[in-house]
Amino acid sequence: MRGIVKSFPGVQALRGVDLDLAAGEVLALLGENGAGKSTLMKVLGGAHRPDAGTLRLDGQPITFRSPHEARAAGIAVIHQEFNLVPGLTAVENIFLGQERARAGFVPRAEERWRATELFRRLGATIDLDLPCARLPTAAQQLVEIARALAFDARMIVMDEPTAALSDAEAGRLFGIVRDLQARGIAVVYISHRLDEIFALADRVVVLRDGRHVGTRPRAGLGRKELIELMVGRELAEEYPRRTSRPGAVRLAVSGLARGRAVRDVSFQVRAGEILALAGLVGAGRTETLRLVFGADRKDAGEILLDGRPLEIRSPRDAIAAGIGLLTEDRKLQGLMLGRSVRENFSLPNLARLSRLGFMDSRREREAFGRHVAALRIKVPHQDEAARNLSGGNQQKVVLAKWLERDCEVLFFDEPTRGIDVGARHEIYQLMNDLVARGKAIVMASSDLPEVLGMADRILVMHDGRITGELDNRRGCTQEEVMRLAMA
Repeated sequence: MRGIVKSFPGVQALRGVDLDLAAGEVLALLGENGAGKSTLMKVLGGAHRPDAGTLRLDGQPITFRSPHEARAAGIAVIHQEFNLVPGLTAVENIFLGQERARAGFVPRAEERWRATELFRRLGATIDLDLPCARLPTAAQQLVEIARALAFDARMIVMDEPTAALSDAEAGRLFGIVRDLQARGIAVVYISHRLDEIFALADRVVVLRDGRHVGTRPRAGLGRKELIELMVGRELAEEYPRRTSRPGAVRLAVSGLARGRAVRDVSFQVRAGEILALAGLVGAGRTETLRLVFGADRKDAGEILLDGRPLEIRSPRDAIAAGIGLLTEDRKLQGLMLGRSVRENFSLPNLARLSRLGFMDSRREREAFGRHVAALRIKVPHQDEAARNLSGGNQQKVVLAKWLERDCEVLFFDEPTRGIDVGARHEIYQLMNDLVARGKAIVMASSDLPEVLGMADRILVMHDGRITGELDNRRGCTQEEVMRLAMA
């Protein structure tokens, strides 16, 4: 790819970007949200036509007018949101659009055999007869990879492939990537998780503001240098320091239970404190937060806020009491993507922003404008649809609506999932600012460096139970957390 330029109304997404990829290479493509990574890959995958620039495959000029033409040339793009038909089986999804009909009939037995062989090559087995909607996330990803192999892909783009995977599933994916590499298949790997980049990549390409700002061999590349390339400035520390001064207990939970998902969970969080819930996938972290917030009905348990019993039957009760939840999946549960960012901000604040039962538009715009400035939300205007914002800015909009309510207790569930390094640092600084003002934060995270970098105390969960507590103010290790997580 040479001199790739792409513009949209009001935005120049790519500004003369160059990219080379060799057979059997794992190339990491990095940059903050909005840097142009997705746009560049859509050009490569035929979803966008560049305004200027050229593409060459094996030295020959090539033009893609559609994703179908890119696939025919051996280029597959696996998006973070999988492109599968939920009601079709794995076999049907793999061969969708490339069925080999004979006398008007599709040879299903042959397709099934071919699918079995593809999964054997991937070292995986899945239920071929189950609709993809009922397959686990990791299995759906395998279907996407198998589909790429089915049409002899020579180049596969993976966009945030481990965002919804457990550590064990991610490890299996790494093995598959290395196997693809050994067969001469080139892989473009997009991820905000730097540990994955250092484990897999041969070279690293960094984009910033639509420009190519650097290509480095992974060998010898330091974490600090890579982060500074991405954000364009020096970050003193990945996890900003603060002095921990916990105050009185704000929230106390005892005997919380729901079936086998959450079993007799008790904890306290103090003003000015960040309490982390750690554990493997399925440990019960998210379920615990949802029970306290009233999103799910608890079987048992008592909740005290500032020493007073609190009966929470629904999120409305929790919000009225001053508890806010930044959900694990902001796109499905935290935002209405088709509505404007201002409307999303206003939803839990209708009473505060209304006058005589009607929305006060001036008050609404002024309130949201204050948070846009304070949180440095990058949005062209307040009527912009939430779906058009980067992950980091979407998360800031979710945070803004709870800050407007002045919540005293905030639950952060996977607060930086799918967010670039620069935006992560801003979220971490915001969390520190909140606890410095006496707010209490409970953070559920599968990112162990994040847990160790931000939490004052760590509660480790396994199979719905708390298996141990660690005082992180004295310093903890990943090994200590994992030992309790597997207890």
